[in-house]
Amino acid sequence: MAGDSRVHMDHDMEIGVTPREQVKKLPKHLREAQIPTDRTHLISDPVKKPRQRYVQKDGKCNVHHGNVQETYRYLSDLFTTLVDLRWRLSFFIFTLVYVVNWLFFGFLWWLIALIRGDLLHSDEEGWTPCVENLNSFVSAFLFSIETETTIGYGYRVITEKCPEGIILLLVQAILGSIVNAMMVGCMFVKISQPKNRAETLMFSHKAVISVRDSKMCLMFRVGDLRNSHIVEASIRAKLIRSQQTKEGEFIPLNQTDINIGFDTGDDRLFLVSPLIISHEINEKSPFWEMSRAQIEKEEFEIVVILEGMVEATGMTCQARSSYLDSEVLWGYRFTPVLSLEKGFYEVDYNNFHDIYETNTPTCSAKELSARLKESPLLPHLPLLSPDLRQHTDPFSSQTTRDDQEKDDEKPAETNNGSANRLEENP
Repeated sequence: MAGDSRVHMDHDMEIGVTPREQVKKLPKHLREAQIPTDRTHLISDPVKKPRQRYVQKDGKCNVHHGNVQETYRYLSDLFTTLVDLRWRLSFFIFTLVYVVNWLFFGFLWWLIALIRGDLLHSDEEGWTPCVENLNSFVSAFLFSIETETTIGYGYRVITEKCPEGIILLLVQAILGSIVNAMMVGCMFVKISQPKNRAETLMFSHKAVISVRDSKMCLMFRVGDLRNSHIVEASIRAKLIRSQQTKEGEFIPLNQTDINIGFDTGDDRLFLVSPLIISHEINEKSPFWEMSRAQIEKEEFEIVVILEGMVEATGMTCQARSSYLDSEVLWGYRFTPVLSLEKGFYEVDYNNFHDIYETNTPTCSAKELSARLKESPLLPHLPLLSPDLRQHTDPFSSQTTRDDQEKDDEKPAETNNGSANRLEENP
């Protein structure tokens, strides 16, 4: 037994593993750690840390403002502050404002009755009070509610021999109208906000990079689920990544514009059916010198913003989404979703997020452009696997086997024209 134990220990030392007697003495988190090894040295695969999103997939900005000293600025724009509050706080403030207003004027009516002596002589004959049948603070509070809400039950009535009561009635009517306008206006604006309209604007879960017309392009898809369209729809994109200047200044979360058709007008959309938004990777693109391997190592985030007016209300609506570096796939295209039926076009949203693999050079767009100038056919560029495999996004439960079978039945030269041109010999 002792010899067997020594043999096991020698074997463990040979392959670079901690002996069994020492493993038992290690802490639990070290004993359970799974470390890949071979017989000569330890091998640890570098794990890329997940990047923190700047903008969530649902469009919410993942930024919190802290240490704000000048909080009085929020009160200078009180209406917007009330509209931006959460619903539970809005309901609480809505109720609180009205109750405090009624209590305040109820206290003033009770105070007038107390000063005039109406509370003491209300039962005497021939005594004319300021407000008839007002004999306590509760009755004054009820009269305040009836006055401001113009209920007018007719039991408590102000008399003409009370000038201070008439003045208070005018003040309460004016201030009550202002409070009603502000609070009802806040609730109306909050209810009619176009934020919910953005819930029916869809962005693809992934962005893809592939060749279009012999040019490398970054693409993603947008769609609108409603029949009422977005008027004057426009889209723009930003590249978010940290940058260090030549002088050594570090700029976290630097924003760079991504041209998706601003100069050609392609950024203005007629969003009746899903559209594939394309960014041509040219000399002005931040991805100009990035190959597939470099993009997989980079840490960045692409924020896309879709804006337009809601056709039903005319209010401006904005929808946002983002793509992390791990959500940008090289060598893929989007599966078509539009088909021609009898008398109309049909959009299949089951395939909205689906993509399929296509032959794409792994070099950068800069190198691709240089090779195209030398030889338009590019027979020597490394390509991805020539087998087209259908890829279904993990968020989608519907596969596209029918589309794949249709693609297999087509001639090879029509399946992927750009890839075939790249593979042909000069």
